[in-house]
Amino acid sequence: MTPQLTNTDLVELTAFRRLLHQFPEVSGDEVETAKRITTELERLAPGRILTGLGGHGVAAVFDSGVAGPTLLFRAELDGLPIQEINDQDWVSQIAGKGHLCGHDGHMTMLLALGRLIARRPVATGRVVLMFQPAEEDGSGARAVVADPAFDAIKPDWAFAIHNEPGRPFGFVALRAGLMNCASQGLAITLQGKTAHAADPQDGVSPALAVAGLIPALNALGQGGALDDRFRLVTITHVTIGEPCFGIAPADGLIHATLRATDDSALADMAAQARALAQGAADQFGLKVDFAVCDDFAASINHPAAVEVATAALDALGMDHGPEGLPMRASEDFGVFGWGAKAAMLCVGPGVDYAALHNPDYDFPDDMIPVGAAIFDRIARDLLGS
Repeated sequence: MTPQLTNTDLVELTAFRRLLHQFPEVSGDEVETAKRITTELERLAPGRILTGLGGHGVAAVFDSGVAGPTLLFRAELDGLPIQEINDQDWVSQIAGKGHLCGHDGHMTMLLALGRLIARRPVATGRVVLMFQPAEEDGSGARAVVADPAFDAIKPDWAFAIHNEPGRPFGFVALRAGLMNCASQGLAITLQGKTAHAADPQDGVSPALAVAGLIPALNALGQGGALDDRFRLVTITHVTIGEPCFGIAPADGLIHATLRATDDSALADMAAQARALAQGAADQFGLKVDFAVCDDFAASINHPAAVEVATAALDALGMDHGPEGLPMRASEDFGVFGWGAKAAMLCVGPGVDYAALHNPDYDFPDDMIPVGAAIFDRIARDLLGS
């Protein structure tokens, strides 16, 4: 018989989720969150706990002692730099920061799974509970996988759940192939020379270069259907000079988010964007610099992992399908799929639920046992019990 979470479990896990919710930490700063997770994992007495993975990542290893595959389940540690607007008792206590994407709930689902595995170990192989840092800026999964300590827990299979408002409660969206687009934030800095506004010819202004680059960058990707030809450029921020009237500007800045359905297409588009910026800089006598932020690989579901997840959902009697997939939004879980058979599952919290990254979003605690049950069934189907 599959172990179940008790009422005591649910009360304790809910309280812990709400504690996490009150003290969000943004990407790269998840020091206290990692400590709280580590303390909870120690109570489960896994065979090994790794800390400091790729920054503040934490992993717990439950090893059966019998040869078999390594199965990794991932959650995210970080919150968002958004002020929460809610009136519940567990509202964020950190000004300007909030768990408004549900990562507090994802962490708690993984801890719930840990309780089930600790009570009834798997028969073969290993289960790794991976709490990764810095998902929101796309750097965390890459840093974890690149960490030499990750080699000791490198998985054969990897699974993750993300809540997705707009879907019925408990409905699971999944498909083989693309789940989330690749994307990259490209910052283009143009530098010239200031002059008096009465004598702009004495300076080197980026104004015309910026004015020309905006439509040129947009032309690289107009969106459309999410097929192999999908490309999208979104200009997210533009500035030139200072907010005054007496100075012809010297500096210009453009932030553009580039998005495509695969990593190679994104790389091609990024190269084209850089070439456009370099050409504009050369035309107007400017220097140009580039910086990359929020760099996300495409998240691709492996067919075998989708088959395993689908069988688990069928066994649990849960509705599922490919509706609303793939998604334009990015998710750095795809990096774990570079070396493992991986699948991301999107679970609905409700059709009319507040959207992710909205200031009034809060993870629904009723989803904790749902996610734990899915993960637990996948683990036992692959590893036995």
